Amino acid sequence: MPSLPSLPQGYRAIVIGATGAIGSALLAQLQADPRCAQAVGLGRHTRPAVDLDDEATIAQAAEQLKAQGPWHCIIHAAGMLHGPRGLPEKRLSQLNYAQMEATFRINTFGPALVLAHFVPLLAKRERSLLAVLSAKVGSIGDNQLGGWYSYRASKAALNMLLKTASIEMARTHPQAVLVALHPGTVNSALSAPFNGAEIGRPAAKAAADLLRVLDRLGPEKTGGFHAYSGQELPW
Repeated sequence: MPSLPSLPQGYRAIVIGATGAIGSALLAQLQADPRCAQAVGLGRHTRPAVDLDDEATIAQAAEQLKAQGPWHCIIHAAGMLHGPRGLPEKRLSQLNYAQMEATFRINTFGPALVLAHFVPLLAKRERSLLAVLSAKVGSIGDNQLGGWYSYRASKAALNMLLKTASIEMARTHPQAVLVALHPGTVNSALSAPFNGAEIGRPAAKAAADLLRVLDRLGPEKTGGFHAYSGQELPW
């Protein structure tokens, strides 16, 4: 079945973070869609490469792909929950500058530059979609448990950047839909330390859910925050 039937026949798609569990599943489903003329996956080791720690690579990749456009679907699927600096902080006493900076660089600053360089590649006169993978724990209104300080804050900041970009782009791309999506818990390296293999969903199922939600959103929903189930989430 087509992945994004609401897009024009022969649409073109880009997945950034295509080597991760969800990113690779998204790319595979888009490449398998007979209505998709081209689906490109980007990451640190692709050509062109996109390294979220290196703005020049983001700009260069966007410039190289611009000539192949217009692009109708761009999905940013890269992110980090834990890394060399440790697991998400449960208490204030665990906060440290290095871990906060690393988390924000990958979850907020890098995606912000992706928006800056890739949003202009979207088709202006046709329906187009751009999604960033956020997280429900980034919802300030839904935060009932606390903890995970840097991760929550980095995703909340990402949501604000996406919302702000959607307002600007609505003026020049009236048919574009820019949204933040919550994929749920997925079997991946990101969720593995938290029993993700036991409580998560297969990446292919998560990707199908996300594409289905994205496909159903109209321009009036641009700037929104949605779960893989279709539920609209509070900021």
